[in-house]
Amino acid sequence: MMTRSQQGRTHRLTRPSIAIAAAVAVTAGVVAAAPDAKTAEPTPKLGLVAASTSVTLDSWKEDPGVYLDLGTYLTSENGAFELKVTRKSYKDPVVAQQILRNGKKTTTKALPAGLVKDFSGLPDFAKIAITDAAGKTVLSKTEAFCPNNASGRIRPDAPANSKYPQSCPVNPFTLGSVWGVENGWASNTYAGYYSDPVQLAAGTYTAKISVTKKYRDLFGIANKPQTVKVVVRERSWENEGEGGGEGPAAEPRSAAPKSGASAASASGHEGHAGHGGHGGHAGHGQVADAPAASSAHASHGAPARPEAPATRTTGAAPTFNVGHGPYPPAPPALPWALKKESLQRQAFSAAKVGDRAGQTDGSRQAPGATPNAKRPTGKATVPDVPKPDLRSLPAYGITVSDGYEDVPGKDYLAFSANVWNAGPAKLVVDGFRSPGKELMDAYQYFYDADGKQVGYTPTGTMEWDPRPGHEHWHFTDFASYRLLKADKKETVRSGKEAFCLANTDAVDYTVKNANWHPDNTDLSTACGQENSISVREVLDVGSGDTYTQDLPGQSFDITDLPNGTYYIQVLANPENRLKETNHNNNSALRKVVLGGKKGARTVKVPAHHLVDAN
Repeated sequence: MMTRSQQGRTHRLTRPSIAIAAAVAVTAGVVAAAPDAKTAEPTPKLGLVAASTSVTLDSWKEDPGVYLDLGTYLTSENGAFELKVTRKSYKDPVVAQQILRNGKKTTTKALPAGLVKDFSGLPDFAKIAITDAAGKTVLSKTEAFCPNNASGRIRPDAPANSKYPQSCPVNPFTLGSVWGVENGWASNTYAGYYSDPVQLAAGTYTAKISVTKKYRDLFGIANKPQTVKVVVRERSWENEGEGGGEGPAAEPRSAAPKSGASAASASGHEGHAGHGGHGGHAGHGQVADAPAASSAHASHGAPARPEAPATRTTGAAPTFNVGHGPYPPAPPALPWALKKESLQRQAFSAAKVGDRAGQTDGSRQAPGATPNAKRPTGKATVPDVPKPDLRSLPAYGITVSDGYEDVPGKDYLAFSANVWNAGPAKLVVDGFRSPGKELMDAYQYFYDADGKQVGYTPTGTMEWDPRPGHEHWHFTDFASYRLLKADKKETVRSGKEAFCLANTDAVDYTVKNANWHPDNTDLSTACGQENSISVREVLDVGSGDTYTQDLPGQSFDITDLPNGTYYIQVLANPENRLKETNHNNNSALRKVVLGGKKGARTVKVPAHHLVDAN
């Protein structure tokens, strides 16, 4: 979900890939001390707490509405709260299990069929009722809960780090996820990205937050609603002064899309967006302001988003995924103000072009995987050790665009595409350059069960993309995209075949050796600089890399194609240069139906089995 808003182009908003790990400030006495080990129950004890008795929320004139981050958290004591959420295929419904661990013993408890319908969290978990100063109820609603949402410790002897992913995936073709609240931790119940703003006039209110009965009964949660005083203040970007305070500075700040923004507009690399939910590149997932794609390869780079205002109560500091993917991995734990188009253009045009450090889910700074200092020596070998398994997801975020100002008067079919690694080994590719040469030589590495490098093989090249907003190294021949006719014969091929690999989407964190905390989740950690002598790019087990093809040269030119049925093919490892466990699952097809007239083409996207997302 990623496009361009500068130079007078019709802009499409992107969804920032963020999930904020906020420190939970719970006053002493709110949470009971950990139970004695001898009397500990075999299941986790869950509770609802409020970090503060009052919060101040902002209503922006440019985007009327209030984001209800009320500072309530679900705590887990006496063990971690863990859920495993999967589906066998896109023909099968999503099912969820609670995982119960007691020492070395692990048992499972099936959640009711149909309770969980996707991978974004537990639906209708929290109930919110808001009354005004006169005691009149002005709002009543329920919100979903992602256990991987912004979280923090509630007692000093709790584990220093949570083992669970830091967001819930929203890629429509996710296959498996793990949700959890670590023992001695608490997770924000605010639905964030999944929650629309509500209409509340400036003033003082009282919010009553509780866990709905079906979840209290299911997980044994005590019926103890939390009451929070809510002060709503009205603000305007036009009236914000210079330099800080609690409000946004005069410098450009970011604008996040409404939750109703189109999938295509919020996706990807380029041209890359997960989890815990990751989401693609610049494409991977930001608004890309780069000029027209003059080469066959789309840009990863995108303007670094300026920071968005956050209320002081969240304790959050935003970071953004750069160019990867259409969806954010999880709901942010802070409200974002959506500005008018003119303010957006102003903010993005003033933003510095290039990649920005940080992990996709925003919870921590991600160190780049360190490449080998020297190219490998000795004979190239492909040992008999575990290898990656690259698989393609069906295309999504499918729309028709007019080519913007790059090639006006044309019709293009834009889409998001993801190639993921089902394991059991991560894909590691190093690039090395010889002095004076424009291309890097690329090598794939292999590791034994102990993580020791035991082999390598040449696997093509890496090239430098010098265009503003791109400016990084692309690994060639990682994937290709083709538009097939109804008889599934090729009619149009995308020029995009070079990529900087990044773990933007958590596609299936239940596969063997899945890494719930991948390192290189944005382009700045993996793609190198113009003067780099070597680069390492990694696609970890369980994660995928989403690119959005929305520029001429990446998307399909359908201007002169007849109306009818076609298939978008996403093909991983098209030249079979990469060594993997299975080459028979590298292709995925998505049916589309083109209609309309030249200059006003339309596209209908039938459901893919049970996945009804365009």
